[in-house]
Amino acid sequence: MLELLTYLDDSELVAGFQRLCGLHLVEGAHHGGGRAAAPAAAPVCADEPRERRKRACDHQDKNSNYEHKANGCAGPDGPRYRVRNWLLHFLFLFSAGLGHEVFYITCLPCLHWHLDPFLCRRLVNMWAVVMYVGQVMKDVLKLPRPRSPPVVKLEMRVNAEYGLPSTHAMAATAISFTLLLSAPPRIQFPFELGLLVAATLSSLVCLSRLYTGMHSVLDVISGALISAAILLLTYPYWDAFDRFQLSSAASPVVGLVLPLVLSYTYPELDHYSTTRGDTTTILGAAAGCSVGYWVDHQLGPAFEPQGALPVALPALTTDALLRGAARSALGIVALVGTRQIMKTLSLQVLYFWYKVPKHEEEGARKRREIEVPYKFATYTTVGLVNSILVNRFFILLGLL
Repeated sequence: MLELLTYLDDSELVAGFQRLCGLHLVEGAHHGGGRAAAPAAAPVCADEPRERRKRACDHQDKNSNYEHKANGCAGPDGPRYRVRNWLLHFLFLFSAGLGHEVFYITCLPCLHWHLDPFLCRRLVNMWAVVMYVGQVMKDVLKLPRPRSPPVVKLEMRVNAEYGLPSTHAMAATAISFTLLLSAPPRIQFPFELGLLVAATLSSLVCLSRLYTGMHSVLDVISGALISAAILLLTYPYWDAFDRFQLSSAASPVVGLVLPLVLSYTYPELDHYSTTRGDTTTILGAAAGCSVGYWVDHQLGPAFEPQGALPVALPALTTDALLRGAARSALGIVALVGTRQIMKTLSLQVLYFWYKVPKHEEEGARKRREIEVPYKFATYTTVGLVNSILVNRFFILLGLL
């Protein structure tokens, strides 16, 4: 068993998959060499001890709150890669984007606006659970990502995060199969087709984590299995939790306080990582949505599928497509605008409260006492706007 786990965790296995898909590392190349492109960070030397590689992994983060310092293993131009199969390249980059928090925060509300708020509610709840479990496991286990070289790393923002499990794999598995299990009582569709779509989307996201060089095969398999286990353990209680979330007087208190406590008690690391901020973003959005679902239910749902359940999928007429496009555009503008306003206001209040000098504001964002409250307040407000106000705004405009 140990030999199997070691084999699945081998960076050469990831590099082999990349080469099979047409992605090749080109070391010592100079800019302008054909279609080569330069990633954003230096590689980790292949002959370093595992513990030193783990420390190097800790300091390869190109997000806006961290100043990258190369570890001395790269040449002046850094590592490069050559793409020989552009179709697979763009397919896997697109698939990787399907696992990002920004995608879920932008696209899950579309279910709320266009199809069925019930389905959106289920997906948001499961997304928050699996992502919290996955992010905490990463920072407790502290297992490094694949080595570069031999692996080509295409996403350097999260490279300072640890590897196992892959939260992309967890989220994709949870979202796809929660939707598959929740939709049949609400929407008419061929279950076999839904199963095929769920398996295809989750598989593409999982494979994309290998192609981008951000996870080992062990990370991805572990993420998918952990997510499947969470689905199996929680599935019998979905309906009971749904009733509690919509009807209990304690629901808004629990929905707000529990995610806030989990954000503040997130495991501390000896270096800055994006995991705490990303987890707070997810928990904040879920908290806002949870409170908003309860308020929306008390006011009377603004939008529900019309007719006896399960309803047929809406016909794709020209009018329906135009109305749907208008709802998507206005809804995204509302959420992005809310995010920008709340982010600016909350940061300015926190900078004032903690007396942060102007020239230190950018770096101060990674401090827990600033990062957690500003992200939580921002995305809780985004969740509230999505679940209470947006559909009512659509009704006023005649779009629902």
